[in-house]
Amino acid sequence: MENYKFPRDSKIVSTDQVLINDLNNYNTLFGGINEKIDNNATLSARRHARVKECVTASTDSVEFLYPITQSDSVCIESYVVYTGEKSMEIFCKVISEDMITAERKIAAVAFLTFVALDENKKPIKIPKISPQSKEEKLLFMDGEERAKMRKIKRSQTKNIIDSLDINKPWELE
Repeated sequence: MENYKFPRDSKIVSTDQVLINDLNNYNTLFGGINEKIDNNATLSARRHARVKECVTASTDSVEFLYPITQSDSVCIESYVVYTGEKSMEIFCKVISEDMITAERKIAAVAFLTFVALDENKKPIKIPKISPQSKEEKLLFMDGEERAKMRKIKRSQTKNIIDSLDINKPWELE
């Protein structure tokens, strides 16, 4: 039988208060949330693969739905929702909570792809997942389609890169 794990076993939850240093000129949470999302997702990937090192292969999307303000706390939940042979997709849910009114809402969602590495920095085979909850099953169901879209986008990006100039701007004619 294949090696299967449950998505909940890779779940990482982190909560922070929003401080004035975290705000942009609109008094909402600055883009540093992307770093927090990546940190959470990395821990989920490492927890799933049980390795020392996982690298971000792509940040497929970060959808900002609602602004997060200084009166909020910000909670990030992440876990593995889909696996390929040597990659895993991590879903991150960013929940804001107004600390005065207790109103909670999903402020952002993100999908990231990670690869687990062995001690020689080579990709290793990833354990498959067996989704259990309604949310896990919903996210798993479209995982294969998202993986196909990533491959297409990666191919398109490679084509673009082949046409890009890497000369120093002052050396261009």
